[in-house]
Formats: sequence, structure tokens, C-alpha cells
Amino acid sequence: MQNYNLKGIVEEIINKVANSGLVTIDMEELFPVEERISFDIKPILIEELLLREKDFREFVKSNDWSLYQDKFVAVFCSSDAIIPRWAWMLLTSALEPFAKKIVFGNIERLEESLFHELISTIDIEIYRDQKVVIKGCSKKPVPVSAYLELTARLRPVVKSIMYGEPCSTVPVYKRKEV
Repeated sequence: MQNYNLKGIVEEIINKVANSGLVTIDMEELFPVEERISFDIKPILIEELLLREKDFREFVKSNDWSLYQDKFVAVFCSSDAIIPRWAWMLLTSALEPFAKKIVFGNIERLEESLFHELISTIDIEIYRDQKVVIKGCSKKPVPVSAYLELTARLRPVVKSIMYGEPCSTVPVYKRKEV
């Protein structure tokens, strides 16, 4: 591409970012598109505090769990009730045939779990000896833990890790050459 400077002399514009050899990882591209749903057990409890086994089992048996088909589900209790572990297990056994994934905790915990799975499947060997930019400023709620986990996985194999956009990065790690 050509550009004219103030003196009218033709200069070639060089795209330094394109020629930098940087490999960009966009966390947004990893983001699963399936719907996320939180399931609060509190409304099922007596006075939102007590779990009565007979009533709970009846709820689990009669509820339409197909509403959770192919969804990511976070199960939790928003009250200070003491819920026996078997209740969470019973709830999970009802959800499992339908839900794509079930976690104990809130939506944030669900996102962390999803990204943990995704990051653990990345073939880090393709980044061996590369300069990697982990793209920032996503429009989707990528958890901070995902950036930490990806950094920890990449660090042993890459030349460097940067955060941000290829045109404006923050250095995170640089391997010392011996």
C-alpha cells in the first residue's frame, strides 16, 4: 500500500502487526453459545429453609426436566438452608438426561467450569515457541479464571505471552533465552 507524506513523496505503509509473527487467541471464540440457566432450590423448600424429603422427591419426580434440554445449568440455594448432599445428587440425576452440563454454584461458577473444560482441551503444542497475544476486551463474560488458566497452560511452551490487541499489548511473560 502506498501513502504520500507531507512532501508529496510516495512511501510504502508497512503493517507491522501483520509482520510481527504474533499468534492471537480470542477467548470470545471459545465461548459456548448454549443457554445458561440457574436453578435455585430455595423455592422448593418449606418456608425457603427446610427440605422435606417426601416433598422434594415428589417435586423431582413431577417436574418437567425437558425444559433444560441442551442447556448449561447452575444449581444452588440462595437461602442459608442446610441442604443434604443426596438432594443435590437427586436433582442432578433428574437434570442429567437433558442438561448439557450441570454445576453446583452460580452462573459465574458455571462459566468458570465451561472455560476450564475448553482450555484443558486446547492443543498447546501448536503454540510452541510462538509469541502469543491473548485478546482482551471481550463482549462476552469470559471469567478472569480463564485468562489465568490459559496463561498457566501456555507459559511452559511459548516464547512470550501478551494481553490485549495485537496493535496494543501488555507484556505478561517472556521466556529467557539461554
